[in-house]
Amino acid sequence: MLRSFLLPTVPRELGLDFGTTNSVAALAAGGESQLVEFAGEQATGAVFRSALCFWHDEAVKGGKAHEAGPWAIAEYMEYPEHSRFLQSFKSVAASPVFESANIFEKRFRFEELGQLFLARMVAHAGGALDARPDRVVVGRPVEYAGSRPDEALARKRYDAMFAGFGTEVHYVYEPLGAAFSYASRLTEAATILVADFGGGTSDFSIVRVEAPGAARRCVPLGSAGVGIAGDRFDYRIMDQLVLPMLGKGGSYQSFGKALEIPRSYFADFADWSRLALMRNRRTLEELARLQKSADDGVAIGRMITVIERELGYALYDAVGMLKRALSAADTAPFRFEGGGLSIEVEVARADFERWIAPDIERIEATVDRALGKAGVTTEAIDRVFLTGGSSLIPAIRAIFDRRFGRDRIATGGELTSIAHGLALVGQEANLGEWAA
Repeated sequence: MLRSFLLPTVPRELGLDFGTTNSVAALAAGGESQLVEFAGEQATGAVFRSALCFWHDEAVKGGKAHEAGPWAIAEYMEYPEHSRFLQSFKSVAASPVFESANIFEKRFRFEELGQLFLARMVAHAGGALDARPDRVVVGRPVEYAGSRPDEALARKRYDAMFAGFGTEVHYVYEPLGAAFSYASRLTEAATILVADFGGGTSDFSIVRVEAPGAARRCVPLGSAGVGIAGDRFDYRIMDQLVLPMLGKGGSYQSFGKALEIPRSYFADFADWSRLALMRNRRTLEELARLQKSADDGVAIGRMITVIERELGYALYDAVGMLKRALSAADTAPFRFEGGGLSIEVEVARADFERWIAPDIERIEATVDRALGKAGVTTEAIDRVFLTGGSSLIPAIRAIFDRRFGRDRIATGGELTSIAHGLALVGQEANLGEWAA
């Protein structure tokens, strides 16, 4: 069916959900949207992991090869100590602190990483993305992740990343894409709240949907977002179960005084976008000196080993497994072995919910802000559509069950609904009214 989209006589639109954790593409033509399925041994359907892996290869121009998506994970898993693995790099899009990533002594700006990622995504799409689309509609968060995000900087970097990717490139809030996807299911008019929980941000949009056949089916009313989502929840787990074993909370001796080990190391270690960059000579030399003066040098040694052996992916994979397990069970085991770390502990969902309680409060406050911007009350919302991987966390679902009632809540397509809707938005004559 995708082949029909490749005919040059058929206008087509590409919806691209470039996500912190996963990316998804969909093509639309003739009023319908279809997800792009990736092809090959490592393919995982329509979901393409937002990851890059670099390694030395003399057969490649410049001596450095790279892969993206599940192929990047496969390369990293085979040779972890001889590769550089980047994940969640979208989270630094709006960061003025981030200038470039140093990969094997070569510096890559955000837009360069993005272009490499897109090129491999196209290469693995089985030809579905070879032809240039008429319009590319890219999802963007309502509020970017990070401390003091610079929206203008993120837009500049996105523009450079997607330059030449399509004849026209437009940006639409991610929850509006999900709203458009959900609206295609409705058979009657409704005011809907879409809650999109990604890896880096939680975003909310209120949309008025008219009955099928209306001249204008969807009207956006208001949006709000917060830089808290799945990655923050991972950090809470890391902070409780892992970082104390790497020296957090400990001290070191300096000129006869006991000083707290700098928290910046643990902030970097608990952030995927920065953890991968800690494997550089300067940082490792600093940690080696710290290890000699630390009261618990063994703990600092564990951190060094995890960094040197590129065990970050395995560690975060264990964290993600625990988080997902606690969405379905009251207790679940956390297990990790490597780099001198050996952790096996049973974790209660109640404890996890206590760790993320401050984040849940901020998320709920952002829902209120979205309602306020739209000028509607809770009672005016006819349907609530939850999407994104973290929407499966019971503490997240409880916000909406309590405030709107279970009968008004719908789910589905947690990882794919945004791309599907963005492609449909691309066919709208009034696309400018949807653009962010």
